[in-house]
Parts: sequence; structure tokens; C-alpha cells
Amino acid sequence: MASNIQKIVDTIVREFKPEKVVLFGSHAWGIPKENSDIDLLVLKKDKNKNTREMSIDLERLLANRNVPLDILVYKPDQVEKRLRINDPFLTKIYKEGKLLYEQK
Repeated sequence: MASNIQKIVDTIVREFKPEKVVLFGSHAWGIPKENSDIDLLVLKKDKNKNTREMSIDLERLLANRNVPLDILVYKPDQVEKRLRINDPFLTKIYKEGKLLYEQK
């Protein structure tokens, strides 16, 4: 499954050009089951699209994958705001998730 995750991340980085990709959920902090989905948090700046539009773009990009995916797309400023108010969900992702890509 690790190779599947890396292939997906490589595609996201190459085609979607995010600022950051973080793995969370059972693949990051537990022992995934055979049918566990891959949970990814993808951060991308885009002045012309909202997160819903970016999510649709990403779903189309990854439509041919044969593994279950759950991908959350946020703009970096949205995540910063939610972390400042101690959003438990995003705080857990940032503390316990695995950073798979960060734009340099």
C-alpha cells in the first residue's frame, strides 16, 4: 500500500502542484486494514478557485485509482486559522500525521 500512496502523492505533486500533502488516518497513525482508505490533507493556494472547485479538480485527476481515497483540500490560510483556534481535527492531523510533501 505504501507504493500506492507514493504514486498518488507523486501524481498530486506533479499535476496539482500543492504546497503540502499530509497523510493521516489509519495509514499514518494505526495499522490499516485491507480495505482502509487513504486519507490525505492537501494544501494549495489558488486565488481563482475555492476549495470545493479544487477538490473536484483533484477527484478528476485521481478518478482512475483503484484504491479508496479520502482527500481534504484546504487553502493554507484556512488551516492556519483553524489551528489558531485549536481545531481538534486539524491539530491531530498536524501533530500525528505524516508529512509526505512540502513545497520548497
